[in-house]
Amino acid sequence: MGHVMCTCTLQHFVTFNLKPVATQIRYFPMEKHQIPMEYLTVGFIGAGKMAESIARGIVASGVLPPHHISTAVHSNPDRHEVFQSFGVNVFSSNEEVVEESDVVIFSVKPQVVKKAITELRSKLTKDKLLVSVAAGITLKDLQEWSGQDRFIRVMPNTPAAVGEGASVMSLGTAASEEDGALVAKLFGSVGKMFKADEKMFDAVTGLSGSGPAYIFLAIEALADGGVAAGLPRELALGLASQTVLGAATMVSKTGKHPGVLKDDVTSPGGTTIAGVHELEKGSFRATLMNAVVAAANRSRELSQS
Repeated sequence: MGHVMCTCTLQHFVTFNLKPVATQIRYFPMEKHQIPMEYLTVGFIGAGKMAESIARGIVASGVLPPHHISTAVHSNPDRHEVFQSFGVNVFSSNEEVVEESDVVIFSVKPQVVKKAITELRSKLTKDKLLVSVAAGITLKDLQEWSGQDRFIRVMPNTPAAVGEGASVMSLGTAASEEDGALVAKLFGSVGKMFKADEKMFDAVTGLSGSGPAYIFLAIEALADGGVAAGLPRELALGLASQTVLGAATMVSKTGKHPGVLKDDVTSPGGTTIAGVHELEKGSFRATLMNAVVAAANRSRELSQS
């Protein structure tokens, strides 16, 4: 893959031309879209961890006040207390959530999303922007079940829980660019939002969806290596996790290609190139590439079953 070239447009988003793939993926910086929000209301169908993470991010970033956000809790008092603890309205039914919301985010498990949408179909009117974060559920199905084409599909990942998520969205037939900018603003409160064709979502799952697990394994392995080299476990784990965080931040903030940053720290005959040589002998890069492809293929299998 070639270097990533970034160009700013009049629409205030950054376009990434990733060669040799003939496509565009656009990153919407949250702060660039000053959409009037004073009357907007957002409702979550599903009160799980992902809904909580997004709601907390929206409130903490000041995008919306908590009383503009709602969800419904049917049986779990703990989830009721969690949402009420930071000021979100908690109703007893999903119907109430939909009635009170301009944006309705379906954050239920994939196996129950059809039931959740069809039960609410009569209340999902054209004036409401519908969003789904359910993995593997296509826009075609979402639009068919809801009877509405103003739908946006979003694929977040688990680091959204700490405000560092990588989310990707695809717009339904009737969803406008303004709708996309609004969703980018909401999800931008828990990380970065990208936009891509829905046909890429299996690959997105393989990379950013499953990717945190690969990195957790890498951090654990680095820490184990530190212990093997003589470091105490706590120090080794702290150094490993901070090193991964720092390296990722350098890629993100400098705009340099990872290969260039790697070359910058590998002195001739030095310690780093000796370590890199061992990684290359172990097919480190090929193994990561294979992991992404395998996860993407599995996502494709599951979506077709």
